[in-house]
Amino acid sequence: MSKKKVLFVCIHNSARSQMAEELLRKLAGDRFEVESAGLEPGKLNPIVVEVLKEEGINIAGKQTKAAFDLFKKGNRYDYVITVCDEASAEKCPVFPGSSQRLHWSFTDPSRFQGTDQEKLAKVREVKEEIKGAVKEWISRH
Repeated sequence: MSKKKVLFVCIHNSARSQMAEELLRKLAGDRFEVESAGLEPGKLNPIVVEVLKEEGINIAGKQTKAAFDLFKKGNRYDYVITVCDEASAEKCPVFPGSSQRLHWSFTDPSRFQGTDQEKLAKVREVKEEIKGAVKEWISRH
């Protein structure tokens, strides 16, 4: 039986979709093929890199990906999970194809204000929310 393919998508592929991809990979082992991408790929959020390091996950140097590039390559997925917040819902990308589409709303770390420590604490909260959603989703698949 082939592995189910999962794509996490957000606006920039710099934070939420990266965390979801890496947490699914870590928590589900090799049960799924997982990728992440964005509508307008940016640069990895350095605070996200730091927070994932606390989970034993190193994404330093990882490149962000464009959802459209994956589509052009002919990639197809069983599940496409968007992780944009409700404020950006209208910009949240749709990935074409016959995959099952899900939407999980998480606050965008790029909008966080405050000191580095305050931003770090907020990103940790988002990571925990994503981790909870991923664990719950794994339990049903």
